[in-house]
Amino acid sequence: MSQLVPPHIEKLEPYIPGRSIAEIQQLYGLREVYKLASNENPLGVPPRAHQAMLQAIVDVNRYGDPASMALRQKLATRFRLKVDNVIVGAGSEGIMSNIIRAFVGDRDELLTSEATFIGFKVLAQSKGAPFIQVPLQKGYRFDLQALADAVTPQTKVIYLCNPNNPTGTIFTRKEFDDFIQHIPERVIIILDEAYFEYAASDPQYPDSMSYRYDNVITLRTFSKAYGLAGLRVGYGFAHDKFITNLLKVKLPFEPNSVAQAAAFAALDDEEFLQQSLQLNQEGYAFLTKAFTELGYTWIPSWANFIMLDLESEARVNALTEFLLRGGVIVRPLKAFGLPHCLRISIGLTKENQRCVELMEKFLTVEASHAH
Repeated sequence: MSQLVPPHIEKLEPYIPGRSIAEIQQLYGLREVYKLASNENPLGVPPRAHQAMLQAIVDVNRYGDPASMALRQKLATRFRLKVDNVIVGAGSEGIMSNIIRAFVGDRDELLTSEATFIGFKVLAQSKGAPFIQVPLQKGYRFDLQALADAVTPQTKVIYLCNPNNPTGTIFTRKEFDDFIQHIPERVIIILDEAYFEYAASDPQYPDSMSYRYDNVITLRTFSKAYGLAGLRVGYGFAHDKFITNLLKVKLPFEPNSVAQAAAFAALDDEEFLQQSLQLNQEGYAFLTKAFTELGYTWIPSWANFIMLDLESEARVNALTEFLLRGGVIVRPLKAFGLPHCLRISIGLTKENQRCVELMEKFLTVEASHAH
């Protein structure tokens, strides 16, 4: 069999998602489990999207719109673009996959940072193209200067995640302005803004829609602030030449008809979006205050999660296991290249409180073991 599988696929480490509630309930015999591992919206589904899905289900015996025209048109209107500048896909990863299929040859280099979204690494390595990563700078932030310095004549794509997953950090407007001056126009820059809504109110945040560079592709999603993670709807903005070619390699009828209807309706549910952002803000304030009081080292975040630096992999594993036994799922970050760090999604008030209670108990247990 191994002769049938190309070596770069054979070596590839698959993306392993966070553990499910059902799995942990069964494993530890728990009735109530809170999942703070996958940066989902804890508020649930936008009411308007819920309604739209129920209506759309009636017609699932028919194929949906293969080009998602209604949704693309709505996004174009919202962001004051032409529909030719908009693409939608199965999550922002679906579009990322199409970018690599459409524009990257075997000898082209892909460039990004260490400790960023692992999905890009998997996609890049599945192509078998050279994949280069530069270290993060102090404070777990993207080092745009180092990325600019790492560009070679073979560089085809630079992937930037802002806010970055899993660190929650951002690079600023000024840093991006300086960076873009050093990047040749032949290099495609993917700006992954999956957590855009959470960061948008910060004046330092470089909202890519206020930049119109021909070589930049912006990616966003309905999975986070809009509460539609299970439907996998992502969208992208780019020069119409990019979009035309991406549409050639994109699977038709993706996202499916129910997902398209839900995303279309979610865009009108401003009340739900504001509630989500408010809940996130309150949860962030509560958790960071508690982490500080308990003596945990946390990294300032512009997203809907917080990363903790626990200084050792052993301590990460011990705390993760302790939280799981108490019914709280979090995300250790070894796969992201940060074995000494842990990511905690911001949940509902009761979920955050339970997480903090357990983290306090863990310190007591840890102290007793030390003696």
